[in-house]
Amino acid sequence: MSKDLFSRYIWLIDTIKRHGRITREELNSRWKRSPFSSGETLPRRTFYNYRLAIEEIFNINIECDASTFEYYIGDTDVHNESVTNWLLNSAAMSNVLSGSRDVSNRIFLEDVPSAREYLSIVIDSLKENVAIKFTYQPFSRSNSTPDIVLEPYFLKIFRQRWYVTGRNVKEDKIKTYALDRMKDVLLEQTQYRIPEDFDAESYFKHSFGIVFSQGEVKHVAIKTSARQAKYFRALPLHSSQQEMIHDAYSIFYYKLRITPDFVAELLSHGPQLTVIDPPELKAMMVTSLQESLANYETEAKNNPTPPSSVVY
Repeated sequence: MSKDLFSRYIWLIDTIKRHGRITREELNSRWKRSPFSSGETLPRRTFYNYRLAIEEIFNINIECDASTFEYYIGDTDVHNESVTNWLLNSAAMSNVLSGSRDVSNRIFLEDVPSAREYLSIVIDSLKENVAIKFTYQPFSRSNSTPDIVLEPYFLKIFRQRWYVTGRNVKEDKIKTYALDRMKDVLLEQTQYRIPEDFDAESYFKHSFGIVFSQGEVKHVAIKTSARQAKYFRALPLHSSQQEMIHDAYSIFYYKLRITPDFVAELLSHGPQLTVIDPPELKAMMVTSLQESLANYETEAKNNPTPPSSVVY
């Protein structure tokens, strides 16, 4: 598929989604002003072919209301919609950036671990229900683990890193692996079935990030400054987030399991938030802060005069 054709699909979906409902006349008017037209309308046959391609690639149906002759995006389930929106956002961003090479020296992107080398293999594994074999190098150990055989159940992206969760065949245990820590990923010949009682949606439902825990689901309450609350509203920490607004502060409520990555996330916000409940989470925060302070005090005692210059 040509890049230009893919961009046309993105433009068509985005235009209809932004307007909610749109007639062919309105769509043609906007098409003539788009970068894909030389001032001509979108041919009916071409529009029909685009609709079919969009349904196949993005699982999006462009429906037509026969009573008003308006086109709209058909209903999809919540999960499919979130995946589709992510694909659309990524594709749209790629299109914008690819057309901005003349100002590339003024655009700064975050350097993130890449998963593109093995992402397609893992997706093929999910499609065909065949296991994968790979070598894994976790951050927690100096030596890598070879010949891991995994039956992938689902993929998840968190903080711009891809993770695959599935059954480790040798350990007969569900585990999660980061794609950027994998090496020599191969498709196996063995097929597998996901257990009927396994629900990918609910697996991480009460977890923050990608660390799974069998622990009890807790009711968490966090007090934040009014300014910090704006950030949490724009980018919620968890899908269960609810807020009670006060004059000078907000209290956010969550229903999740307490995991190390959730504690690390709260600590990263420094004095902008305070854990109110539960007591064990509050204690974990206090302990971590005390240990950090002790590190600085020890460093200051052992090295009272910092070096004048440091070479990294």
